[in-house]
Amino acid sequence: MTRTIPMRNGIFLAPFHPLDQDPTEALHRDLELVENLDRLGYEEAWIGEHHSAGFEIIASPEVFIAAAAERTKKIRLGTGVVSLPYHNPLMTANRMIQLDHQTRGRVMFGVGPGLLPSDAMMLGINPMTQRDRMMEGLQVIMRLFNGEVVTEKSDWYNLVNARAHLLPYTKPHPEIAVASAVSPSGGRAAGKYGFGMLCVAATNADGFDALSTNWQIANEIAAESGRTMDRSRLRLVGPVHIAETREQARKNVEYGIYKFMEYFARLNPLAPTPTNGKNPIDDMIESGRAVIGTPDDAIAQLKRLETKQGEFGAFLQLAHNWASFDNTIKSYELWAEHVAPVFKNANVSRQASYDWTMSNAHDFMGQAMNAASAMIQKHAAERAAKHAGAEGAAPTRRASK
Repeated sequence: MTRTIPMRNGIFLAPFHPLDQDPTEALHRDLELVENLDRLGYEEAWIGEHHSAGFEIIASPEVFIAAAAERTKKIRLGTGVVSLPYHNPLMTANRMIQLDHQTRGRVMFGVGPGLLPSDAMMLGINPMTQRDRMMEGLQVIMRLFNGEVVTEKSDWYNLVNARAHLLPYTKPHPEIAVASAVSPSGGRAAGKYGFGMLCVAATNADGFDALSTNWQIANEIAAESGRTMDRSRLRLVGPVHIAETREQARKNVEYGIYKFMEYFARLNPLAPTPTNGKNPIDDMIESGRAVIGTPDDAIAQLKRLETKQGEFGAFLQLAHNWASFDNTIKSYELWAEHVAPVFKNANVSRQASYDWTMSNAHDFMGQAMNAASAMIQKHAAERAAKHAGAEGAAPTRRASK
């Protein structure tokens, strides 16, 4: 079935770097990764913000995006996400507007309440307040994007005649997307303002179950505001590593997947773990939480998500260090070559042309052979006539002498 929305491809780069890697080199490899994705035709890269736990080491997605923009040509770069309760709304608005100008419109503004509880703890923020503060901050930022002068005081910011002295390069403002996992807060915000959605846990069990629910919530809230949600701005995130064979993919991820698993198991001790001694990689594959296999396995995962969610605008591979950097780049190359075309309708016309040609090949080839045979006969007849004429003319010339 031909998609009505050609799917964009990208990554969601938290990033995840184990504690035995050099952090400086890891950050530079992240920049190199984005350069490679730009070369391969990926459309989007979303960069995370984290401040604790040692694994997810980009503290400022804006700083990273500024550097990545200078190294790339076409790929769009998004904050994935700015944790709005951690920042004064005026400062956030000004940083994003500056990036919008520096990238000439390639920046996207992803927002959320903040994911790691340890980040909030260090800032003395009660997690119960984070989602409400996200909405408060977002409302102010929207007013600043629109050129308003804001005087407003809350229990966490104070603005007095505040304005953005630059207005956005992108009109009316950069594309905005709200993080959505399990709770309805992301869907509510997206529906209220008509923003996109970043479904950051789309392949996890709870996140997968919540996909259609949160999309429905967004649509209901949007309808109440006289809006319609745009499926092209719905983005789903999930981990992937592919190779030429399933066996090779399994072998590749043994490089670093267990450190990744340990990080999440210790970060969230309440999360379910495999039972009955099941291999954790098998569990990830069989549960659908990750693709570790071939391009065909990746295609099957996307079709599974489509069946659950309907069409969506982009799939973002959750960037990780499960495999060596070379094998990671190879995985992204295989995706670009074999997976992306299926969901971009890239070969629909080629396939139709192929099918039409092959279904008529016997008739077409028969006509071509008949035409060739006729040409052979015509040529032979013409040559024979010419030779016959030449032979008839020779005696006449001799007699005249």
